[in-house]
Amino acid sequence: MSKLSKMLIAIASVIIIGLVGKAFVLDEEVKGYLVTFFFVGSGLALLRLFINAMIGKMKGKHIVVKIGFFAALLGVGIPFQSWFRTEVIFSMSKTFIVPSVSVMVASVVLMTIVYGLIGKRVQAARAEEPQLN
Repeated sequence: MSKLSKMLIAIASVIIIGLVGKAFVLDEEVKGYLVTFFFVGSGLALLRLFINAMIGKMKGKHIVVKIGFFAALLGVGIPFQSWFRTEVIFSMSKTFIVPSVSVMVASVVLMTIVYGLIGKRVQAARAEEPQLN
């Protein structure tokens, strides 16, 4: 793991633990949002890794397949993003927005690195398994 990854993990962990810990210790009302936004960020990290892997597999595919993939991606992503912004974020109390979005961004960074490391270890373990043909 690179120094940059270690530094990003440390910073993201401090942000998440600090904000969530403070909310639970002081029994703030934002604590439910922080936990929810942590899991939303974790899901976005998985989505990011999945999309990157699918884009990597697009090399050599016909242009119609590529256009169809991105059309489907945008067809689902844009309405969801619009709904999330208007119905969730803008309906929250103004004091909840900054900590919630901070936890979400930190969890995207943290979990992208963690899921990436887990994926590399799983691939390495599969490569070492003997093939039974």
